[in-house]
Amino acid sequence: MTSIAQKLEFAGHSGARLAARLDLPDGPARAYALFAHCFTCSKDLGAVRRIAAELAREGIAVLRFDFTGLGSSDGEFASTNFSSNVADLILAAAHLRDHFQAPSVLIGHSLGGAAVLAVAKDIPEVRAVVTIGAPADAAHVLKNLGGRLEDIERDGVAEVNLAGRTFHIQKQFVDDIRSQQMHAAVAGLKKPLLVLHAPRDEIVGIENATEIFQAAKHPKSFVSLDTADHLLTDPQDAAFAGRVIAGWLSNYVAQDRPQGEAPVEHIRIAETGAGKFQNSIRAGRHRLFADEPQAVGGLDSGPSPYDFLSIALGACTSMTLRMYAERKKLGLGRIAVDVSHAKIHVDDCADCSVEERASDRRIDRFERRITVEGDLPDELREKLHEIADKCPVHRTLEAGAKVKTIIDTDGHS
Repeated sequence: MTSIAQKLEFAGHSGARLAARLDLPDGPARAYALFAHCFTCSKDLGAVRRIAAELAREGIAVLRFDFTGLGSSDGEFASTNFSSNVADLILAAAHLRDHFQAPSVLIGHSLGGAAVLAVAKDIPEVRAVVTIGAPADAAHVLKNLGGRLEDIERDGVAEVNLAGRTFHIQKQFVDDIRSQQMHAAVAGLKKPLLVLHAPRDEIVGIENATEIFQAAKHPKSFVSLDTADHLLTDPQDAAFAGRVIAGWLSNYVAQDRPQGEAPVEHIRIAETGAGKFQNSIRAGRHRLFADEPQAVGGLDSGPSPYDFLSIALGACTSMTLRMYAERKKLGLGRIAVDVSHAKIHVDDCADCSVEERASDRRIDRFERRITVEGDLPDELREKLHEIADKCPVHRTLEAGAKVKTIIDTDGHS
């Protein structure tokens, strides 16, 4: 499912305007998630964007915003602290609740992970919490201040260079973050928790994940991010994290409506914006990709359109044969169907009629090879061939179908 990003604004704890983006699924949202970014980062960090996009493709809307004084948000960063970040998160949740739907999922990266652990108890609708590279103690962030920590404690404020940018850090920030009781917050979470952490994280060591996991009560899960760095700068690491989160959340958020419950089955196919051809597909509660091979400019992230056509023929054939076998109480072994597709010149089509071969054109030819486990008498072999030809998809392909097309612009036909 492709995502649609909306720009939003809301007032933070100090009244300052906070800039936000809401990544919405291209279709009904199964749930809303609130994302807290890392210390001095922003909502537009590559990993945050990619994780939000992966979740949106799975039907989960994600609100990501810049804390006060960071990114595109107004306000003075020097006047903020861990507690003010928590207050901003509560206001972000209120904005979702008032204008969309209250968040049922909290996701936090690094210090943002500590923040969502601290705030989870204050947002009653939250059903699940996810941390990515989070410290077990919020005061862990003070290690980033290096030798300037003594200057801050002595002078009340100091300039600190963090990731190439200069920030003013006040003593109140240090005092506030030291006062946080993270172990108690984790122990009293009473929400399902997923801990994601990279073993080679050089900013927040893997021992932090161990402490969080041990302090939390069940249900809880841990997934290693293997060779990822702290900021998940490799797009594949961020995409993997997003897919893991989406899969884990399937136990805790609403499911899509199953296909077949509506009067008319409807499938949604939409471009994702990733690569040249990738499209997301939603068929009831099933979500997958269609794509083209890398050789023709695709990402090879899913079957091609003709692959799906072959899949439809093969699956329908297998199901039709199984239904026949059960109805006739045949002890038929397991069925497998191999389907290949090619465009051939009509002259080469042995199965075509004389009239068809007389035309100078190319046609689509599907070759279907059916394998059945065990012995198969000749008379049953012939019957199965006959039944396979009655598969509804087979009939559709041979008879042809009418396709009605309506062009919509901005939602209006």
